[in-house]
Parts: sequence; C-alpha cells; structure tokens
Amino acid sequence: MAEDLSQEGSYLDEVVEESPVIFASSNAVLTIEDPNLHPIGKALAVFLLFTCMLGFLNGMDFASPEDGLVRPDEFVYRLAQSAPDDTATFRGTVVSPSGEPMVNATVYLSWLDDATKMWVSEENMTDENGGYAFEKLDPGLIRVDIIVARDGHRDVFSNGVLLSPPALIEPIGFTTIDFTFPTSDAFAAQPCDTEGETDCEIRTIDKTPEQEENPLMDPSAKSGYILIGFGFMGMALIAAGFTVWSLKSGSVLLLRTASVLAFFTMGHYYSACIFGLMAFLLSFAVPRKQIPLL
Repeated sequence: MAEDLSQEGSYLDEVVEESPVIFASSNAVLTIEDPNLHPIGKALAVFLLFTCMLGFLNGMDFASPEDGLVRPDEFVYRLAQSAPDDTATFRGTVVSPSGEPMVNATVYLSWLDDATKMWVSEENMTDENGGYAFEKLDPGLIRVDIIVARDGHRDVFSNGVLLSPPALIEPIGFTTIDFTFPTSDAFAAQPCDTEGETDCEIRTIDKTPEQEENPLMDPSAKSGYILIGFGFMGMALIAAGFTVWSLKSGSVLLLRTASVLAFFTMGHYYSACIFGLMAFLLSFAVPRKQIPLL
C-alpha cells in the first residue's frame, strides 16, 4: 500500500514538472450597486418636490374658500354640470329674525333648463315649523323666491342657490338652507318698482345680483371642500417626505411611491396630477449606477 502512494506522488510530480503554470487576466471588474441615487433620479426627485409644492398650494387654496383661486361654489357648480337630472333635493326652514317659523310662506323655485332653454318653476308652502322640501330637482343654480303675505303687502325675498350634485356613492345630492326672512320694516325701506308710489303692494328684497358669483350653498358641502384641501396638503407633505427619504437612501422604489402620492394631490387644472404621473413613468428610466468593488 505504501508503495502505491509513493508511485502516485511521483506521477503528480512529473505532471507538474511537464505542465508550466500560466496566469491570465480577463479584465473583469467586480461591481456593486451604488447606494446613492443616480443623477437622473436626483433630478426627478427635485421635480417631485416641485410637484408636491403645487399640491400643497392647491390644498391651501381649497382650505381658504372665501378668497381662493377656486371657490367651493365654482367647484360644486362644475360637478353639477355633469350630474344626472332629478338627483338633487332642497330643504330647510324659513324663520323670522326673532326665530319664529314663517308658516304658509310660498317657496318658489325657478331655473333655466339647459335642454329646452326655457325657465322651469316649482313651488311649495312652508309647514307649521316653517319647513319646506323639494325633491327630484336638477343640480345647479336656481332662484329661490320666498313670498309672504302680511299687512296688506306681498313681501318677496329672493336668493340665488346652488343645489349640490350627488357625491361619491350617494345617488342624491342634498342641499339644506335655512332662510331668515327680513322684517316688515326692512321691506318698507325698499323702493317700489313703480315710480311715484310710496306704498307698493309687492315689496322686494333681491339678493341675487350680489350672489351671482357666490350663491348660497349647503354648509356641509363647503365643509367637505375645506376637508379636501387639508387632505391634499397632507398628501403633498407625505409625498415630499418619501421624496427626501429616497434621496437619502437612494431607493427608486421610494421615489416611485412619492410620485403616486403626488398624483393624488390633484392641483388646479390637474397640474400636480399630471406632473405626478410624469414622474411615475420617468422613475422606470432611472438607471442603477454601478461602482467597482476594490
């Protein structure tokens, strides 16, 4: 057995002596992914931060309904234009300045029908609590004339009202407005429609001219509009946070997540929405930089 091992060892020695060792280089370099974000990704992150700023400003505008670029009534009116017919209800109360219900007051509604280009009207009487209710109306702008007969006069209180369209999963839009009917002295102070008369039979207080740009609307619809604004601001801040995180960690996935969040901040004329979608698509073109492993 010992003799066999010695023979095997001598054979290997002969192979090594006859085969010279040769070293060759393939010029291959071992690399790993760069933990830092690629310059294209950094540029995209800056673009996303700009988009988040647009979304935040849009939210601030929504949260400032009285002086914003787009006011709640304009927002609701746009939704009402595309809403189905007969999907709005209108209800509320009519009370005196002292809070007493105005019983048997006539609530007269009129609006311009877009299909026929004719004025359509509907009326109802207030009940013992001063309440009124209308159903199956078209969402949009209407004129509301409240008529009360008293002291030998017919007092007409006119207002412009915006009926809310259906929202989210609700099939019906609800509008609730409580009117405070002016006093008899307030109507007596108004000039008569006929010149020369001092004690007219029909006395009118018409608020519609001053309500052309800001019609009366459901208070809950305005509150919902403000909540949407705070939602946009919160979404923009979260998207900005993910963007900064992606800059620090070099993660393209976080950058892509930030672009999706920025998409839902919408923006006026869908600016932030469009920019967020662009950033999402461009995130797939961000290369991963390789660095040599020394």
